[in-house]
Amino acid sequence: MDDAAQILLNTIRRPVIMVDPEGYISFANADAEDFFRSSASVLARSTLSKLIPFGSPLLALVDQVRERRAPVNEYRVDISSPRLGIEKMVDLYVAPVPEFQGSVVVMFQERSMADKIDRQMTHRGAARSVTGLAAMLAHEIKNPLSGIRGAAQLLEQSASDEDRALTRLITEETDRIVALVDRMEVFSDERPIDRYPVNIHVVLDRVKAIARNGFARGLTIVEDYDPSLPPVYGNRDQLIQVFLNLIKNAAEAVGSDPLGEIVLTTAFRPGIRMSVPGTQERVSLPLEFCVRDNGPGVAEDLLPILFDPFITTKPNGSGLGLALVAKIVGEHGGIVECESNPRGTTFRVLMPAWKETVPDEQDLGEGSNR
Repeated sequence: MDDAAQILLNTIRRPVIMVDPEGYISFANADAEDFFRSSASVLARSTLSKLIPFGSPLLALVDQVRERRAPVNEYRVDISSPRLGIEKMVDLYVAPVPEFQGSVVVMFQERSMADKIDRQMTHRGAARSVTGLAAMLAHEIKNPLSGIRGAAQLLEQSASDEDRALTRLITEETDRIVALVDRMEVFSDERPIDRYPVNIHVVLDRVKAIARNGFARGLTIVEDYDPSLPPVYGNRDQLIQVFLNLIKNAAEAVGSDPLGEIVLTTAFRPGIRMSVPGTQERVSLPLEFCVRDNGPGVAEDLLPILFDPFITTKPNGSGLGLALVAKIVGEHGGIVECESNPRGTTFRVLMPAWKETVPDEQDLGEGSNR
């Protein structure tokens, strides 16, 4: 490897190694030396199988990539060992190197996606915690509110003009609280989702039409679709709700900026998988749908809790829109992420694809074109 390539790879703040056809480490960048606690010259005399725990999925991934000649991402891979450290959880990117026949490059990313998925589990837990609260509020608050509203309407009939304004305020605020409780009642619906093959582009076209005739009127909405995508395994109405919330969020972020823009993208990302907590199952999430805006971004301290209920930066927001998105996506077996900087925000939804035969709710494997 020439000096320029060596310098370039050493600037990547991730451990990167290249494994030759015999399994030896033919290259290791500076971070890889730190990661494996050995110099590049020592690593070059070792095979990958001697550096990682026996039976590690990484060895099978290397063989798979070498055989299929296609890259693979794998999340939450445990490579804990006395050499590498206890509780060593990494994300892996494994790809073939066409210029070196039979060689494979491996990039390790400690805790990155694992943290995102753990956070996603937290979002789902937070959404579930609202379930009991919603049921309680529906019973304990809506009934007395109807009495308060009725009393305010009776008072309005005999009130002076000045007092009538106050009774109308009571009525309007009561209606607003009832509407909020109604929105929260969605979280208490624990019925199984009716899922079937759904064309995501039909869903996005419907949402775009609603947006352009309402909250996103005048904004530029750009489409970057992969027309060959297989159907998503989901519920059409609930997916409309998800993307309606995400696009509305993007429109509010952009505001009245004449250069404001919302970009909708769809793509197929084979190899993206995540583990199911408490099982050995790894779920394939090959469908990626993104909603991007060029607004001012989300405050960094809000990102970890953005999908929690009642978290909002809007003066009159309820903080339930993104919590509902997390709930619906989670019930579909997918995950939703948010990446943001001062130049814009991206919400990324990863979902399972429809298969011709889906034996049960847990079998959400890779999609195939129909």
